[in-house]
Amino acid sequence: MYSEMESMVTRATGYDISQVPTAGAERKACISIDPEGFFLRPPPTPHHLSSFITPDDQLFQTIHMGAAVVDEAKWLLVVDGLVRKPFALSLAQLKALPQTSVTSFHECYGSPLKPPTSNPWRIGNVVWTGVRLSTILALAEPLPEAQFVWSEGLDCGKFFEYEADRYQKDLPIKKAQRPEVLLAWKINGEPLSKERGGPVRLVVPGWFGTNSTKWLCRLSLQETRAPGPFAAVLYNEKDPADPGGVKMRPVWEVEVNSMVTKPADSAVISAGN
Repeated sequence: MYSEMESMVTRATGYDISQVPTAGAERKACISIDPEGFFLRPPPTPHHLSSFITPDDQLFQTIHMGAAVVDEAKWLLVVDGLVRKPFALSLAQLKALPQTSVTSFHECYGSPLKPPTSNPWRIGNVVWTGVRLSTILALAEPLPEAQFVWSEGLDCGKFFEYEADRYQKDLPIKKAQRPEVLLAWKINGEPLSKERGGPVRLVVPGWFGTNSTKWLCRLSLQETRAPGPFAAVLYNEKDPADPGGVKMRPVWEVEVNSMVTKPADSAVISAGN
């Protein structure tokens, strides 16, 4: 059990971290999945988004396999794989690391079952607070062959015809080391709710929301991309740079776009206004 593990302090940093527990111990923090299954709460129409920071109740919400109910006292983040120093963190240990806040847009790609041909305009602008992923990686000391950071969430179940025992995504290590990428526990100054992926989620500004794994419990550095269906099958699209239209690319970076919030669609504008 985690409570019986000996905590240790890294001499190089002075941060309190713990030994890696037995395989799968981090998943015991999930009490249940409630509600189960896919859920989508679309945002208000664009002209209702009137503030620079989008309130939580106006931000779109996408849940693939159901919302994980997490026991925060048992929550663990395991960091392993191609690293010199694998370790684990409790929630208190994570929050003791240097914190920062990042303001960024948060955008949904759309359905991975039928890649969208137009923008679904599920987007908001929010403030995330947490620890830089680069801080976590520095503690682990990645090996030279580590090319990707796999992230795993505590959610599991079915997403239409796809079934998975965990939500799993990947980031190229160069992106993972960017200063804006966070392990966040607050949104707009408030703790993350269950529906937002609390107690801790990954946040990858500039990339579609599917890459920001909710209910985060494990980071594993690997040489190849993650094998889970949400990385290997879903959320891949035709590469527009391929003249043959055959090559696929991951749904990662958001291309430049804009959404007009005012005036509203079909609004009549008086002359001089």
